[in-house]
Amino acid sequence: MTTPGLSPTLLVLDAEPRPRLGRLTGRARIEYADESDLAERLPHADVLLVWDFTSHAVRAAWPGDGPRPRWVHTASAGVDHLMCPELAASDTVVTNARGVFDEPIAEYVAALVLAMAKDLPRTLEFQRERTWRHRESQRVGGSRAVVVGSGPIGRAITRTLGALGITTALVGRTPRTGVHGPEDLDRLLARADWVVAAAPLTEDTRGMFDARRFGVMQPSARFVNVGRGQLVDEDALAEALSRHWIAGAALDVFEAEPLTAASPLWQLPGLIVSPHMSGDTVGWRDELGAQFVKMYEDWAAGRPLPNVVDKKRGYVPGH
Repeated sequence: MTTPGLSPTLLVLDAEPRPRLGRLTGRARIEYADESDLAERLPHADVLLVWDFTSHAVRAAWPGDGPRPRWVHTASAGVDHLMCPELAASDTVVTNARGVFDEPIAEYVAALVLAMAKDLPRTLEFQRERTWRHRESQRVGGSRAVVVGSGPIGRAITRTLGALGITTALVGRTPRTGVHGPEDLDRLLARADWVVAAAPLTEDTRGMFDARRFGVMQPSARFVNVGRGQLVDEDALAEALSRHWIAGAALDVFEAEPLTAASPLWQLPGLIVSPHMSGDTVGWRDELGAQFVKMYEDWAAGRPLPNVVDKKRGYVPGH
């Protein structure tokens, strides 16, 4: 608990470059921690900002009984890297960076769809080889897509693909107007030209794209993952591409990151590999910092926080 007369203690799980928190000067005692001293500092913090959202240190360091932060904010859309049973069972509020990455990720998915449809990877290869090889490319207008994950990112992807003339079905945890439920997924996959994974990582979604699901897809289908690496059985995807069960894929997230130089995924035919960058546009860190500062001001004033995560489900519930 905050000592009367003192500003709340804001603990930042550090990463470079540090967030710009100048607006909180005099309103928070800002301290920084890394993985080595996080457990020692957590009981003395009122708020934890998980700026290093690639770290899993919060899981190991989260205190059980006794003092702990009243609010944890992660500068990311996913919360799987920090959620543990003790945090889920506590009264600590967890929020995420919902809203910052929606449009950038949607643009990135559209770029991948167009790149695969227009065979841009091979065009660049032929250019490097100084080879003139005419080919025909695919129109995206009139094709079908399935987007798995009905949160803000999935909805932004659906809008952007729709602007390209792609008929897009959105699949979420529960069916509702404009959103299919999981029971429709296999039927939709069997007709889709494009399959986009943008779901949060939960026990229900872990490994959902396995050999059976890739087998359901058309041989002409292409798969894109901008959600979490653990949504996909990478061995099953490798087999599906090698055996031409599907036509191609693009991964921006992986089971283990960074992808090692020895990984066979680098040279898998038909696969585009990118280093978890789909949402990271110029100025994204400043947007994350500004979002947190505004949320801190709401929290300090006793106003309701946006982006509150349902800790049992592992994401911010939809409206």
